Amino acid sequence: MTKSLLVAVDVGTGSARAGVLTPQGLLLGRAEHPIAMQRSDANYAEHDSEQIWAAVCQAISGAMALAGARPEDVVGLSFDATCSLVVRDAQGVPVTVSTAGQDRWDTIVWLDHRALAEADECTRTGHLVLDYAGGVMSPEMEVPKLMWLKRNLPQSWSRAAMMFDLADFLSWKATGSLARSQSTLTCKWTYLGHLQSGWQADFLSRVGLDDLIEKAALPEQASPIGTDLGPLTEQAAAELGLTTACRVGAGLIDAHAGALGVLGAFASDVDTIDRHLALIAGTSSCVMALSAEARPTTGVWGPYFGAVLPGVWLNEGGQSATGALLDHIIRWHGAGGEPNAQTHAAIIERIMVLRERDGLALAGRLHVLPDFHGNRSPLGDPFARGVISGLTLDSDFDSLCALYWRTCVSIALGVRHVLETLNTRGYAIDTLHVTGGHLKNPLLMELYADATGCTVVETSAKDATLLGMAMVAATAAGLYPSLDAACAAMHQPVTSKPCNSAAQPQFDKDYKIFLEMIRQRQAIDAMIG
Repeated sequence: MTKSLLVAVDVGTGSARAGVLTPQGLLLGRAEHPIAMQRSDANYAEHDSEQIWAAVCQAISGAMALAGARPEDVVGLSFDATCSLVVRDAQGVPVTVSTAGQDRWDTIVWLDHRALAEADECTRTGHLVLDYAGGVMSPEMEVPKLMWLKRNLPQSWSRAAMMFDLADFLSWKATGSLARSQSTLTCKWTYLGHLQSGWQADFLSRVGLDDLIEKAALPEQASPIGTDLGPLTEQAAAELGLTTACRVGAGLIDAHAGALGVLGAFASDVDTIDRHLALIAGTSSCVMALSAEARPTTGVWGPYFGAVLPGVWLNEGGQSATGALLDHIIRWHGAGGEPNAQTHAAIIERIMVLRERDGLALAGRLHVLPDFHGNRSPLGDPFARGVISGLTLDSDFDSLCALYWRTCVSIALGVRHVLETLNTRGYAIDTLHVTGGHLKNPLLMELYADATGCTVVETSAKDATLLGMAMVAATAAGLYPSLDAACAAMHQPVTSKPCNSAAQPQFDKDYKIFLEMIRQRQAIDAMIG
């Protein structure tokens, strides 16, 4: 067993995953533990950060056991997480973000949309920071959530003394460091990483957060990804089952870690990296495009400087509900039920049979706009709603399969809408690097190639997000001189699937209908006023 192992932690919406990897990027053991979420209605979602930390500890313990690794073998650790907001007091005690008032619920989940009005207020300022957020503030970013917290839970605001993006919270729990990652601050807190003075005090003042820097214990400067934040504290080492010789690297937002895992190999070829798009697809989907220069794109987050790779600009688009939308379709339909792996597999198997009869024209009069939880990109409209056209009175299993198929088509067309928008801004995207839960869905993997006209690349890495975080951990531990070098050394082989040119006429027609449905929805919304 090598004595230079790395532990990578990936905290998603529903679970914490941990992996033990070698300095060459090989995954030796992986374990997962669920995390809790409180939902009071569709727009509110909260985590318990202490329970998340406990889940991380259990996941690491499981991964270490599967890898047969000893605590003293681990030299580096890093965390990625969803862009959820954690609030603590001066003693590090949880502070409630819940209207129910329980302190254990101290974290506003990334998908929480309670701050829709505040996000719109930020957008109306027209401030410079919006030029680096796609021109529109999303309720999934931290500033609107912070505004909501200060206005609606003033007692929590008065108690607060530290506020973190979830990845930074985990680094703080591990090391005691109040440093913040350039990934989190640049992408979610309106910090402008390309300017000498990253915080824009006039913007924070205009939205009523003139005291934010002090209240959240924010640093003047963000820490580049992979920065060594120090060793594990004695308490953290004991809880995580590691040693105080383990170094902790400044981490990333979870989707960005996936992008690093699949696009990091192109770090040394920045001039052609703009042909490649990372698609990190699970409950929701994120698309990550990297370039050597800033490419502002309305409705697409960014451009963010140094948010994935040092010296490289990032544009981030996404879909707020993709895997979650397919789960919803199953629950919603009378022939559906519980959207577990077996149900999805049975539906996909039946769709394959139906397609042998009808081909790609299966349910050709059924069309879906997948914006059931708003449109993150490229419209940047959190108020957008889903649309289904072509419903009948059929309620049997085949009608569920038809709707599931056409929903999958709409998800892929949504990705096409994002990448075509990016290509108008100087990108030349023709290759999709896909990672995440959608790798298990053969319909989506086929559609990502055929509906977009791109080549789809799949890494041989068993978990590309954990690979990305191992690259960060290796950098912090000093195993490589830079994050670029770690990415090049730890990259894993890939397989490629070109698009089926024979499918293009069908999906070109579907895409025209998709765009027309957007136009009609906007016209109807304008009539409502």
